[in-house]
Amino acid sequence: MSAQPRPDVSAPGSANQAGSDRAGSAQAPEARLLTEAVTRLRRALRSSIRTDYPWETLPMAQVELLQVLGEHSPARISDLAARRRLAPSTVSGLIGQMISAGLVARDVDAADRRASVVTLTDAGREKLAAWTTAHERRIDAALGALDDDAREAIGNALPALFQLAENLGGEAGESTPER
Repeated sequence: MSAQPRPDVSAPGSANQAGSDRAGSAQAPEARLLTEAVTRLRRALRSSIRTDYPWETLPMAQVELLQVLGEHSPARISDLAARRRLAPSTVSGLIGQMISAGLVARDVDAADRRASVVTLTDAGREKLAAWTTAHERRIDAALGALDDDAREAIGNALPALFQLAENLGGEAGESTPER
């Protein structure tokens, strides 16, 4: 991956921030830089999976559904849609593709025989585990290339990043107690 220029990370209050109202500006430097960093990380992770698994063609939307099912299975389509903030019809279409691929199975909901639930198959669990392992290996290698101070800064930032995700709404129902 080619090196990209680093954005100006001037300290808050510098000339780079002059004239911006931190509370009301959508262009606050921290927000802009964090948005850019998250975008670059997501793009790098998506492309890096092709390095470890060049044949991997599973769309990210399906991977995200596998991740939710890995933590909350069995689940109704409506629950999956709410957790991923997608339309139920979109999730239903994705689940149909995943059933055809053998990654998930649809069963009758034991609590309500009129409804159906989706569960991971063994193949789905294996695919999710391989995908997760590949990403963790790539991130671990990238972290290993950083100096000690940078790794420590990232480690120290993780609790705040999880809190930020929760403040943004996180994964519906995943960071907040079940009601």
